[in-house]
Amino acid sequence: MLTKKRFFTLAAVVVALTGLNAGQNFLDSEAQAKTREAPVFEVDPFWPKPLPNHWILGATIGLAVDSRDHVYIIHRRDTFNERTEIGAATDPIKSDCCIPAPNVLEFDPDGNLVNHWGGPGEGYDWPSSNHGITVDHKDNIWIGGNGRGDSHILKFTRDGKFLMQFGAAGAGTDSNSQENFGGVAEISFDADANEAYVADGYRNKRVAVLDADTGELKRYWGAYGNKPDDTNLGPFTPGEEPAQQFRNPVHCAQPSNDGLIYVCDRVNNRLQVFEPDGTYITEMFVKPNSLGDGAVWDISFSPDPEQRFIYLADGTNRKIFIIERKTLEILTNFGDGGRNPGQFFAVHNIATDSRGNIYTTETYEGKRLQKFVYKGMGPITAMDQGTPWPADKK
Repeated sequence: MLTKKRFFTLAAVVVALTGLNAGQNFLDSEAQAKTREAPVFEVDPFWPKPLPNHWILGATIGLAVDSRDHVYIIHRRDTFNERTEIGAATDPIKSDCCIPAPNVLEFDPDGNLVNHWGGPGEGYDWPSSNHGITVDHKDNIWIGGNGRGDSHILKFTRDGKFLMQFGAAGAGTDSNSQENFGGVAEISFDADANEAYVADGYRNKRVAVLDADTGELKRYWGAYGNKPDDTNLGPFTPGEEPAQQFRNPVHCAQPSNDGLIYVCDRVNNRLQVFEPDGTYITEMFVKPNSLGDGAVWDISFSPDPEQRFIYLADGTNRKIFIIERKTLEILTNFGDGGRNPGQFFAVHNIATDSRGNIYTTETYEGKRLQKFVYKGMGPITAMDQGTPWPADKK
């Protein structure tokens, strides 16, 4: 029979052991958190090399990497302050600098400008407001547009030779159209199926899937796999029930190697995941209280075969989020608002090369291209890393 004293002594031992176990579990979880790893990046402040001919970039609205790790950007030549930015292009000439660069610029891996092209030409309608540039699995270039009359897609060789136009310029908004589009933000590709996934986009509210050779519309869907509805949902309100349709713009539709489709519903601050037939699987929210232009602008995958990580560009909060793709867990982020290397003003597009390096473009007054060098895996030490300045320069 236990005496009262022996009972409390035994109870104290049990409590102590329990506390030790709880403390050990806490220490183990804390140690595990400290040993978790994520990709590490540093900005390369010297990439790309300066442009020739007093050329300057406008709102840099598209980004792609081809099979040779050449980087393509597209920008808008009509997004300059004539008085302060392009004095050399005015009549009369006001100053020695600067001149809007050609629409499409191609850089080699060392940052050298190796080609340029783009703009109006015979046989096609150049977008009134070009938007997005993507390289398909055959190294052809696809360009959309988000201007009022941009209801079509253009396809070129990587050297700028016109191949095809899908859709007719000047069509109205219709997310159930079989022929035209409504402000295409970006096009991505499933090489095995030879299909193009269209984020359609700025006026329409759908993902459209095309045959990559003929442009034939094969299928399309809206948020949660619903039939698209062009009803104006009004502005996004934090805390409201998730909208059953996409808000404009649908800003990316990116297939993964394992057959999933990741869709950027920018202003709703969410990334939705689908099967290729439009069956809804799941979603995640990023900075869910973000207003204005929203948080989910564009994504790219890490280049390993499993595509373990999603890199998500958030132009409103000026960050790149690193996300575990299988779980959709946000691991960490880098970047901050500003104009120095490694900082962002409206980071708009993101792409990854075969070596794991990240490239970004910036719209509005950002007007630039940046490179972030992959430095391998490292421990996660903070959620907000700030500007990823080179370690040997700190």
